[in-house]
Amino acid sequence: MAKTHEYEVVIIGAGPAGMTAGMYAGRAMLRAVVLERGAPGGELLNTEIIEDYPGFEHIEGWDLAQKFDAHARKFGAEVHTATVERVRKVEDGWFETVTDAGDTYRSPTVILTAGGTPVKLGVPGELEYAGKGVSYCAICDGAFFKGHRIAVVGGGDAAVEEADFLTRYAEKVYLVHRRDQLRASKILQKRVFENPKIEIIWNTVVDRVEGDAQGLVKALHLRDVVTDTTSVLAATGLFVFIGFRPNTGIVEGHVRHDEGGYLVTDSNMETSMRGLFAAGDVRAQLARQVTTAVGDATTAAIAAEKYLTALKNGQYDPQLLSSGGYAV
Repeated sequence: MAKTHEYEVVIIGAGPAGMTAGMYAGRAMLRAVVLERGAPGGELLNTEIIEDYPGFEHIEGWDLAQKFDAHARKFGAEVHTATVERVRKVEDGWFETVTDAGDTYRSPTVILTAGGTPVKLGVPGELEYAGKGVSYCAICDGAFFKGHRIAVVGGGDAAVEEADFLTRYAEKVYLVHRRDQLRASKILQKRVFENPKIEIIWNTVVDRVEGDAQGLVKALHLRDVVTDTTSVLAATGLFVFIGFRPNTGIVEGHVRHDEGGYLVTDSNMETSMRGLFAAGDVRAQLARQVTTAVGDATTAAIAAEKYLTALKNGQYDPQLLSSGGYAV
């Protein structure tokens, strides 16, 4: 039976941003709940090794996710397994967060930390062979390709890092990139350039994924974007890392966003919809790292606490909030 719950803060997503927001909300003694459709951790669960989080020179993504989860729960954050279908602001000024089970979570504030969904290539055969050679998670599926010749599409940090990771399983990894230079950080580029099992195919896109009689990927049809010539690459795996689409579509009503769909916030992480805060990968910003997600969420949770106090006192004013005029 569907239920209605009331909290002061509802946090959507349990990645680094969501668990940090939960921890700070718990420390502030707020009635807060973190809603997550899967295991807490977000993209940490798809990352083998983290080397750029201060205090941890080298830690597995799963281990760091567990530490985030335990820390948030220690300070009283509730974590519920639930898939959020929509968030809407109703006439009384509160938010209603509705799950696929029909449960409604009512709250005066929401912190959206829902991350993103991998962007698809949108080419013939991609969806048909998803899970049959086409993947969007190297850690999840890399072990299935021991001794194979596979391709990675993309040129950013994720693509380059995952291409390097996949060489521990694959015999050969082709990094297919539509430009003539990578966008990844220099240290990651260096690893790829020095890895003898990686070959970069420049100025090229995948036009079609071809399968065999068993329904598995056997080849990729490529096209050079400069010469428009085509070729066929024998490969039994295709890993796509061309970006993420922010999971902001669950919010009903207009909220200011950039052309990529990322939410625009002020310095308090508050969106154009009063009481709705955003942190991590859903927010428009230069970098999307664990460190930035944690920083965003810290600000969002503290700002939400001040917002709630101001509402109770009938003194809400965004300018005072930004200047620290609301003592909590």
